[in-house]
Amino acid sequence: MDEIAQLTELCERLGATSRVQAELMARQLVKRAEQLAAERGLSREAAMEHLLSVLVHGRRGEVPPGFEPPPSE
Repeated sequence: MDEIAQLTELCERLGATSRVQAELMARQLVKRAEQLAAERGLSREAAMEHLLSVLVHGRRGEVPPGFEPPPSE
């Protein structure tokens, strides 16, 4: 199974409303991972791991690591 197919299945399990939407989300994840890797000097795998963490935390309604608001004064 290729990467797009795996990510499509993941997006479906996380609540995409259709296979078409899930595949679009998967393709956007791949595209953004490539952009992050180039912008931040990360490996493509590290960039994808970061995006998947954000996706899963967001789906649960949690704030992903690194996105916490600053402490209030």
